[in-house]
Amino acid sequence: MTRPSAACVCGSDLWPYRGANPITEPTPMGHEYCGVVEEVGKAVTAVKPGQFVIGSFFASDNTCPHCKAGYQTSCQHRELVGGAQAPYLRVPLADGTLVATREQPSSELVPDLLTLSDVMGTGWFGAEAAGVRPGSTVVVVGDGAVGLLGVLSAKEMGAERIIAMSRHASRQKLAREFGATDIVTERGDEGVARVQDLTRGVGADATIECVGTPGSMQQAIRCTRPGGGVGYVGVPHGVSLDGQALFFAHVRLFGGPAPVRRFLPKLIDLVQAGRIHPGKVFDLVLPLDQVAEGYRAMDERRAIKSLLRPD
Repeated sequence: MTRPSAACVCGSDLWPYRGANPITEPTPMGHEYCGVVEEVGKAVTAVKPGQFVIGSFFASDNTCPHCKAGYQTSCQHRELVGGAQAPYLRVPLADGTLVATREQPSSELVPDLLTLSDVMGTGWFGAEAAGVRPGSTVVVVGDGAVGLLGVLSAKEMGAERIIAMSRHASRQKLAREFGATDIVTERGDEGVARVQDLTRGVGADATIECVGTPGSMQQAIRCTRPGGGVGYVGVPHGVSLDGQALFFAHVRLFGGPAPVRRFLPKLIDLVQAGRIHPGKVFDLVLPLDQVAEGYRAMDERRAIKSLLRPD
């Protein structure tokens, strides 16, 4: 049992909020969390009361074959961790899911650590899945929190050129701060043409798709050069692929729910060393009892990401 120091609203929470996913009864929301352990079950040995912990949105045992391969979100015993937008949160499979920090973090560091529970880990996985390498040219499709942290991840992995697709000035500014070298405001055919122009007709070595719509997926594939890769981490809604077009594109597709647990130790170290500051994606801070306004602000694009404080 944990007491979250902070929670937040995820872009994927907006799908049910907007009615894209059917909700037939009151449903606890929220899957991003970090905080202090209050109690543990008798079988738990890896964490103890009083420790500050961060966990993934899928609980995992971290011992099954899929976990050992680094895909804890496909754990054979996985459980969705939901209901984090609350004063207390029960986390199952605690030994395999939670990672404790070396010490209690300052309140200023909590937003950075909170992002590691999902959006920073998801942006990191998107960059890894796309095949970002030192010197790469990268396109990021989507300017929400995951897209912006995809930019930060690509920069940390050594990308030489990072093209962020965004139409919003505040998000463009943060993308630049995180490492974007170019901004493309166009979409569809015009967006693809602009990327081709910027890359002298070659396309991107790696593209991170962070939206999950048919248009964003096609944008990502068409912006990628032959032999390049698309890391898709936007939850797909209505996406279908033309097999023949994909066959001749020579583009690799790889994605899915990010195995955040695999990345937590490294990302915690990067945050605590002051090397990355992913908490900058939180541009609205609200008390937990005003969570509805956090959803409204993100739905209306008045906020990139809403942080919720329990007190």
